[in-house]
Amino acid sequence: MPRRTTAFIAAFALIAFVTSCEDQERSKPASSEPWPSLRIGLIPERDIFSQKQHYEPIAEYVSMRIHAHIELVVLSRYGNIIENFVSNRLDGAFLGSFTGALAHRKLGVEAIARPEYPDGTSTYHGLLFVRKDSGITGVEGMKGKRFAFVDKATTAGWLLPLYFFKTHGVSDPDTWLKETYFAGTHDGVINDVLERKADIGAAKNTIFAALAAEDPRISEELVILTRSPDVPENGLCVRPDLDESLKNGLRAALLGMNQNEAGRKVLRGFGAARFVETTRDDYNIVFAYAETIGLDLDTYDYMND
Repeated sequence: MPRRTTAFIAAFALIAFVTSCEDQERSKPASSEPWPSLRIGLIPERDIFSQKQHYEPIAEYVSMRIHAHIELVVLSRYGNIIENFVSNRLDGAFLGSFTGALAHRKLGVEAIARPEYPDGTSTYHGLLFVRKDSGITGVEGMKGKRFAFVDKATTAGWLLPLYFFKTHGVSDPDTWLKETYFAGTHDGVINDVLERKADIGAAKNTIFAALAAEDPRISEELVILTRSPDVPENGLCVRPDLDESLKNGLRAALLGMNQNEAGRKVLRGFGAARFVETTRDDYNIVFAYAETIGLDLDTYDYMND
């Protein structure tokens, strides 16, 4: 190979090497500081695997936006949400309307954002349902039957049934019904009524609709008797002393998801159109609902019997 050609190749290789090094330097984060870690809890409205799988893309997207490692922790049950928030050293959690109200009252958490669905709603409601062949059409038909609740810390799976019975003249559902129990999850209640393990159930409408889309038997064999008022969808609430920059970063990342294609893709998989800002005032409907049926959230014993 001629000497001039060899020199040209060597010079070209040197330029390529220098350019590559410059590109690598530009691609490095502006700060070499290690990313902070955040522990975010999830209420167990579905089975643990499904719940974590549902939220992981959101966590990954937000993590890259705020440069923080996000660990998702699926809480074992609704009824120890307050204790778990403290003992698991959570920085925040996606809480339902009743658990959110409890956490606001007992822990002083700050609500940040909740999802809005493609139909423009950012709320859900509870459903009371039975099998179509049960013959149950109202409170009289429930006497001596078996009722499946979700948990004493849910709006859909507990407050709604209490409100229903109280407003229909039944002061003590335990003596009116033959048996009651807590299934622990909304999908558990729905499946128990479908499979005749319970005569009556109460659960969240969005979970009911999601399961009905997968299993046509739910729409064919179950009938809804009544529903609760609309309450805020599961929202991210953070501890009051969380670093302000992290809190603001979380809020900005969630509220801005629909403004770029990467975020919109994650939202589509989550079943949402965007996240909307959420404050304590959005839980006023839950506070009022609890007060109507005589629950003092400051002293309420929400642990399942």
